[in-house]
Formats: sequence, structure tokens, C-alpha cells
Amino acid sequence: MMNSCLFIHGFTGGEYEIAPLSQFLGAHDCLSRTFTLQGHGGSRSDLLQSDRQGWRQSAEDELSTLLTRTEGVHLIGFSTGALIASHLSVQYKARIKSLTLLSTPVFPLNPVQILRTLGQPAMIRNYIRKWGSTPAKATREFQRLVRESFEIYPQMDLPTLIVQGKRDHLVKFKSAGYLEQTISSGRKQVLIMEKSGHMVCHSEESPAMMREVLQFIRSSGH
Repeated sequence: MMNSCLFIHGFTGGEYEIAPLSQFLGAHDCLSRTFTLQGHGGSRSDLLQSDRQGWRQSAEDELSTLLTRTEGVHLIGFSTGALIASHLSVQYKARIKSLTLLSTPVFPLNPVQILRTLGQPAMIRNYIRKWGSTPAKATREFQRLVRESFEIYPQMDLPTLIVQGKRDHLVKFKSAGYLEQTISSGRKQVLIMEKSGHMVCHSEESPAMMREVLQFIRSSGH
């Protein structure tokens, strides 16, 4: 039976963040479903009018639709999408087969720390441009979601794959270790990508990571 996978992208991001992995799994007998979170993919005012409940709700709507067509779903979340996937994995525990968490912002870096870790002027300019156009209200909603997720981690007991880039300039490296210790699942796997930053699906190490994800999903299919 084909494995059904729902992908959830990150805050201020889009489907492109997880496209390489969704396409890879789609080419290996998985039904890969991606979508755009509420308020994303449009204008600044669209993001301003959305909130964390709306982001979660849009992901839940996609999951509910997928569950009308399949017995169970593998959830794959990138960055903020990993937080949303974590919440849904608890809410829909009986119907979720596995959870893959990519670059989870358990401990996101603050702007000063980020500028310190970026180093290259081009990366700093890009960061300032992106976050300068992000409404403060949306950033506060993201921070609330981060805080609320601490209550969720101990309730997660599904097979979980934790993927973390060692050079992630947005998330503290200790996030992966914290998840491994805190998630109550009896089956946890941690994959550290030594040369990768935040965008783990767009890295020279991505092909190896994608094969690991496929293997994990296939072994969690029952």
C-alpha cells in the first residue's frame, strides 16, 4: 500500500522549502501532499491577517482531507512546520504513522545571535530584507507557537525522525538533543547533517538525508 505523506513548510516560507523531499518521496511510491499555510505565499498584509491558529487550522484541514482517502498519514514538517506537525501528531495520534521533524525551532536564535552566526554580508542583507518585511505581529505568533510546543513534546509517542543541520543559523543546535530527550516515543532517530544549515532539503547532503527519510517512512508504515 502506498504511504501518504503530508508536508508542512516553515514560517514566512513556502512549498519550495520541502519540494526536493516531497518530489523524491513521490518518485518512490509515496503520495506526497504539499500546500501553503494560511497567510503565506501572498502579500505582507495576508501574513498580517493570519495567526498561529490559522496556520495550524490550514494544516489540519489538509490532514483531514488526506485522511478521507487513506488509513494513516506520515507527517513531515520543516522549521515552524515541524512545530505544527508535532501538535497534529498528538491531536490525531491514532491516524499518524510517523513524524519527521526537519530543522525544528525548539530554541530559535534571536536576531542578534543570527547576525553573529551569518557572517557573510550577502546572507545578512538577505536576512534583514526578509525579516524587515515580516510583520511584528506574525513574529510574535511564531514565538507563541514555539512556547506552546514545549507542552506538546512529552506527549509525542509516535516513531519520530529528527533532522538537524549542524550549521543552522536560525535554530540552536541543542534543539535536536532536546527533542530526543523529551519526546516520549520508544522509537526515535536523530540525523545530524554536518555541513548543512537550516535549509536541509537544499544542501549537498540532502540526497543522503532523503534516502534516510524514505527508509524511515517505509519502516514505520505499519
